[in-house]
Amino acid sequence: MNLSSLPLFDELKASKNILIAGAGGGFDVFSGLPIYFALRNQGKNVFLANLSFANLADATGIRLSPAALLVNADSTLPDGDTYFPEKYLCEWFRAQGEEIEICCFHNTAGVLPVQEGYESLCRQWNIDSIILADGGTDSLMRGDEADLGTPQEDMVSIAAVNALSIKKSFLVCTAFGVDTHHGVCHAQYLEATAALAKTGDFLGAFSLLKEMKAVQLYQEAYRYVEHRMSYPSVVCTSVISAVNGEYGNYHATSRTRTSTLWINPLMSMYWVYRLAGVAARSLYLDLIKNTVEDYEVRETIWKFRAAYDAIKVWQSIPV
Repeated sequence: MNLSSLPLFDELKASKNILIAGAGGGFDVFSGLPIYFALRNQGKNVFLANLSFANLADATGIRLSPAALLVNADSTLPDGDTYFPEKYLCEWFRAQGEEIEICCFHNTAGVLPVQEGYESLCRQWNIDSIILADGGTDSLMRGDEADLGTPQEDMVSIAAVNALSIKKSFLVCTAFGVDTHHGVCHAQYLEATAALAKTGDFLGAFSLLKEMKAVQLYQEAYRYVEHRMSYPSVVCTSVISAVNGEYGNYHATSRTRTSTLWINPLMSMYWVYRLAGVAARSLYLDLIKNTVEDYEVRETIWKFRAAYDAIKVWQSIPV
């Protein structure tokens, strides 16, 4: 490593076919878009996936496995159902003159079906490296923190990808602070980052700037999808607000009007980790790795929490 380059991109120099996948569902795939555009600018083959909150059981696309569906700009949902960010992102690419597919994983599945879906996808696209993107920071909660946020989807993705025979895998987090709404203690997130630095699994942090072409494309893609769905993402609007220099209790969407926000420059940073290191820290990953349904994951996590006798208390960042 050296100071004149970013470790994540150095790690991916020899990679040819890279998958960027939203770890926690919803708009998490958008949290990986700036890296997607940057890697494509380097001449890499880059693909997209997402643990999806869309009604995939009734969506049209190419079925790769029971829990994995390839969708494109022509994919549809039943009449009246408009929550389908992956489809609308494909539409945005079409408007730029490009046809892409995005692999959607069912959020109703446990680890084993999602792992099977990833295996099918890696064969389909000959993937050699995977970057999981989390729009938030709760994916670093190992299980004994004051609160875990919304860990289920993140941990299904982490467990599934960690079990693959893949050359390189990483986790990137953005929107530092947004998970406060879900009870995440960010002092404990920083503690987790320090622990991963000690094991060599923290690959540093870097900022997204509004002058970067990759960031501009990310904003354009998100704005298109927000308009098509008439449903804003709190994470994306927070990151974009921070990128554009907003600060404090700034609200880009009415969805947050009843909350007090802290939009700040830390939100527009990527925090980068080796996925194996993150998985190794989890206190309950082995307990969920053989789950089939989503409810099994939820029950296992909260049973672990109920039985664990060393849950940490909330800590404020002392600055």
